[in-house]
Amino acid sequence: MRPYLLLTPGPLTTTDTVKEAMMSDWCTWDEDYNIGIVEVIRKELVELASSRPEEYTAVLMQGSGSFCVEATLGSVIKADDHLLVAANGAYGKRMGVIADYYHLNCHVMRFEETQPVDPKQIDEYLTCHPETTHVSVVHCETTTGVLNPLADIAAVVKKHGKTLIVDAMSSFGGVPVDMAALGIDFMISSANKCIQGVPGFGFIIARRSLLEGCKGVARSLSLDLYDQWQTMESGHGKWRFTSPTHVVRAFMQALKELKAEGGVEARHVRYAENHRTLVEGMRSLGYKTLLPDEEQSPVITSFYYPSADFNFKDFYTKLKAKGFVIYPGKISQADTFRIGNIGDVHPADFKRLIEAIREIRL
Repeated sequence: MRPYLLLTPGPLTTTDTVKEAMMSDWCTWDEDYNIGIVEVIRKELVELASSRPEEYTAVLMQGSGSFCVEATLGSVIKADDHLLVAANGAYGKRMGVIADYYHLNCHVMRFEETQPVDPKQIDEYLTCHPETTHVSVVHCETTTGVLNPLADIAAVVKKHGKTLIVDAMSSFGGVPVDMAALGIDFMISSANKCIQGVPGFGFIIARRSLLEGCKGVARSLSLDLYDQWQTMESGHGKWRFTSPTHVVRAFMQALKELKAEGGVEARHVRYAENHRTLVEGMRSLGYKTLLPDEEQSPVITSFYYPSADFNFKDFYTKLKAKGFVIYPGKISQADTFRIGNIGDVHPADFKRLIEAIREIRL
């Protein structure tokens, strides 16, 4: 079932038991599915995300993570609201593109791709622009692997009394975050990231009191976050349109396996050890990391090309033949490639990867 390991930030390598969970068919109207699976997932997501779960609710949405980001921005930001997007990579910039599509009042604060978002600049902007109502930011920007200082950003946003939207696509479930403690209002992630499910849906964990005020805001039928939530609330887990049943069942299995591993904290320890093993091994072979260690997430790591004549496609193909699939680089400033540390992969796998790279270079 594993022709190779996906060392990518999602889709990623899943356990056999997660894959096996998709082998049964489910009726979208049946209580065994809606109450026994969907409602369990919604409850457990809120409990994972917040120390005060009664203040939050979870909405599942068909599609990739970007569908959920668009659903949130398009259903939460009203016509007379003003959004500040702090962007230091492709996914922050994508929020700005979504805002343009929806003709939202939006300002994109741009940072270099290798620079973490600066809370001080957000503070200064909000002081000069009190009309701002919402701030959005990516927690782990997988363009480079940088981990933005979410606690400091949240503190600034809350000081100014603004609504905080966090794209936690590549961090939720693998990096501990307490929405209630930080004051995060909306947090977005996807099934095929650190929870270690498979692609097909994402989810939004929302402050209930704010989501209740979003009726009629959405500019899209399919991506109406409020209506999706209302249908799930009143229908006890029912989706408005056909849900990806097999993927949802696999996600519940993935949640069970996260709990069995010891929760988010234990998974974070494993991912961090994966990253440490990878970086130490790559540096021993002469590769250099794009980011300084203090700005690096444990999710995905970017490396510079080792030489001017380095051929990534050839490197990729040879690694794939040895059982490893990695990612190309995504930044404009330098030639890089990326290796993901998340999924059902362990330090021993990265030791094998280092040996495979060593053999390729011989």
